Parts: sequence; C-alpha cells; structure tokens
Amino acid sequence: MKMELDRKKIDICRARKKMTVADLAEAYGVSRARMHAILNQREVSVVSAGRLAEALDVDTTELI
Repeated sequence: MKMELDRKKIDICRARKKMTVADLAEAYGVSRARMHAILNQREVSVVSAGRLAEALDVDTTELI
C-alpha cells in the first residue's frame, strides 16, 4: 500500500522543528541524497510514511 504525502506539510513540520533535510535524513536513518529522493516521490510506502512522521515527531495524518 502506498500513501501520497504533502511536501508542503512536510516542509512546514521541518520548519517548526528548525530541521534541515540533512537533520531529517539523520533522524530517519538515511543519507541526505536518499532523503531528497524520498521527499520528491509522489507516493511512499506506509512504513516510510510512518518513519518520516516519527522522525518529525508528528502524527502521520499531519503529512497527508
């Protein structure tokens, strides 16, 4: 199953936490380049969405 994430909402969450993409990548556990790829995908797996929400310390529903 795939989920479509809203990049603007992700960026707002990052801004609230004063996180760069590199900071988010570190919290998620991937390289900065891989994080850019994840953020630029139209859809991600449910697991990836959950990991991204966890890295941002928000509920997954805030990212869709």
